[in-house]
Amino acid sequence: MSSKDWLEKDFYAVLGVSKSASADEIKKAYRTLARSLHPDHNPGNAEAEDRFKSVSEAYDVLSDDAKRKEYDELRSLFGSGAFRGGGPGPRGPQDFGNFTGGGSAGFGDLFGNLFGGGAARRRTGPARGRDVEAELMLDFDSAALGATLPLTLRSPGTCDVCHGSGARPGTTPRTCPTCNGRGLVTRAEGAFSMSEPCRDCQGVGTIVDEKDRCAECGGTGGVTKARTLNVRIPAGVADGQKIRLKERGEPGERGGAPGDLYVLIRVRPHDVFGRLGDDLLLTVPVTFPEAALGTELRVPTLEGGVTVRLAAGTRSGRTLRVRGKGIRRRDGSAGDLLVTVEVDVPKDVSEEARKALAEFAAATPSADRSKLDAEVRRRERS
Repeated sequence: MSSKDWLEKDFYAVLGVSKSASADEIKKAYRTLARSLHPDHNPGNAEAEDRFKSVSEAYDVLSDDAKRKEYDELRSLFGSGAFRGGGPGPRGPQDFGNFTGGGSAGFGDLFGNLFGGGAARRRTGPARGRDVEAELMLDFDSAALGATLPLTLRSPGTCDVCHGSGARPGTTPRTCPTCNGRGLVTRAEGAFSMSEPCRDCQGVGTIVDEKDRCAECGGTGGVTKARTLNVRIPAGVADGQKIRLKERGEPGERGGAPGDLYVLIRVRPHDVFGRLGDDLLLTVPVTFPEAALGTELRVPTLEGGVTVRLAAGTRSGRTLRVRGKGIRRRDGSAGDLLVTVEVDVPKDVSEEARKALAEFAAATPSADRSKLDAEVRRRERS
């Protein structure tokens, strides 16, 4: 949509609604008009087809909150006569100087934002560097307890020879003659002007002649560098979590701030421990006598060991909680150690053990399986 179209069309009038109409009212008006003006209902009717296009254009702007806000603001500026001093307009002389490159924002910028057309204004001042992502593999203990580890990155950096200017030592870039150092060029679009990045200097505002280009970076001002950072991993970091290191990404352009570094954490599984949130998981095998008679077990923790008392008659699968022996938290506290008991049934039984077990079985009441036996009989009869 051109600037002229925008100035000439009142989208509210096209849809037949007031400027204060709600989003629902705008949608309802559009649907009513679209149904009556649709080409399928008006074959060969050029006037209806043109109105259908106008209604669609109006709805495209007024149905989008951001577009509608900019449209209202710009129409208010033109309608108020705020830009006086140029050629005659419908409300008197209009001065479009502020919208043709003379003000803080070009007319092309405003229409580019509103309708998606035109070239956006490119910044010629300091520009923030890009963010960088890296991946770091940790062992289980380092993730749980915290650590400081080296991380080597290969990413663009400022050339050490020309210090980012792109020109060999002893020379300096010259001002671009096309844009006079602004980085932008202005071209006429009828009664308006549009700004876009200068093609000769790529929007930088300066040019390095071929004979004066830095041999290290080829005139670009940047090279790929390998750098090693010491990354502090906080205690309790989990697999898949990202750590943000402020201003440790790519360097900025023309004096801009560096970007950030985001480190994706990957944690190797542990041979003994598992993890559930901030709780540490541990499965401990015990013999049948230990589970039946009770015992004390020495089990490992992240920073040593702890004694766990197993009560007599403990069933296989029971979980015991040891508070404060889990994963560290940032506030200094820690999760719990969850110890799950698993009764280990031996595959090979000695003759002596077999006799002892037979004596134990004879002295032990049979398990109450009456419900299971009743269910078996019921199913056999059916």
